[in-house]
Amino acid sequence: MLEHKDNSLVRPYGFELIIDLHGCDASKFNRASIGEYMETICEAIDMEREDLHFWDYEGLPVEERTDEAHLLGTSAVQFITTSNITIHTLELLKAAYINIFSCKPFDKEVAEKVTREWFGAKECRTSFLERI
Repeated sequence: MLEHKDNSLVRPYGFELIIDLHGCDASKFNRASIGEYMETICEAIDMEREDLHFWDYEGLPVEERTDEAHLLGTSAVQFITTSNITIHTLELLKAAYINIFSCKPFDKEVAEKVTREWFGAKECRTSFLERI
């Protein structure tokens, strides 16, 4: 908790876990697997799922697609009743970037472990923020 100038305590508004994964199993970077991951992570950290939205190049004409490694991949936003979980995957780089934000507290160690194992990451870097 933080302290205001008047010495009153301020509770965090929410909590954000930022997970950067490298050396992943890129075969997991598809809508079906990411959808299953969202179900698994929400169950593991006790979050109630709402809408799930994807963005990738599926269905786009070839001329509208990119071949830039830092743009090629699948992204998704899983809305939860207390905020959202976002993911951006980069197939050619075998990297994934995940943000879990919720005003409801959650176990960051469980979230990191489940995420790292799901994507088979060889490297994992996390940051945890208390948002006020």
